[in-house]
Amino acid sequence: MEENQVSLAEGIIINRIYIIRNKRVMIDRDLADLYGVETRVLNQSVRRNIGRFPHDFMFQLTDQEFNNWISQFVISNSKQMGLRKNPLVFTEQGVAMLSGILNSSRAIAVNIAIMRAFVLIREYLESNKELAMKIQELENSLSHHDKQITLILQAIKDLISNKAEQVKTRRPLGY
Repeated sequence: MEENQVSLAEGIIINRIYIIRNKRVMIDRDLADLYGVETRVLNQSVRRNIGRFPHDFMFQLTDQEFNNWISQFVISNSKQMGLRKNPLVFTEQGVAMLSGILNSSRAIAVNIAIMRAFVLIREYLESNKELAMKIQELENSLSHHDKQITLILQAIKDLISNKAEQVKTRRPLGY
């Protein structure tokens, strides 16, 4: 039963991981929800420990990134959602760093689940990469076979054509 709960939790977390600036990230409001704290509390804790969050661990969305993110969810009024400024987003390393500043048993448990979700995504992407390579190898092989079949068919056509010409140029036999 515990395994099903973990996979359910990982599924919920995976749905909250986005790709922004070619990095897998989580939005501050989603992390706050998972940790069971208000977004402002999470952000205050981060700002008090800003030295732990270099730009590759955490960054704030630009206006364009923010609008793209909102449009993915068809959110019409961001102020109703409490989004007065662009959210902070955290990379996998930034999420790991959060466990150090949100020192609670829930934060530790949530971080473990989040790290497992990031690992699952990496494994999934890696398995797809292997599958893509195998498909490419198969396509290359088929392409090579297509060329060989085309050559064989052309040789057969040439033989038929030569045979037809030989029949036309032969002298009639018999009486």
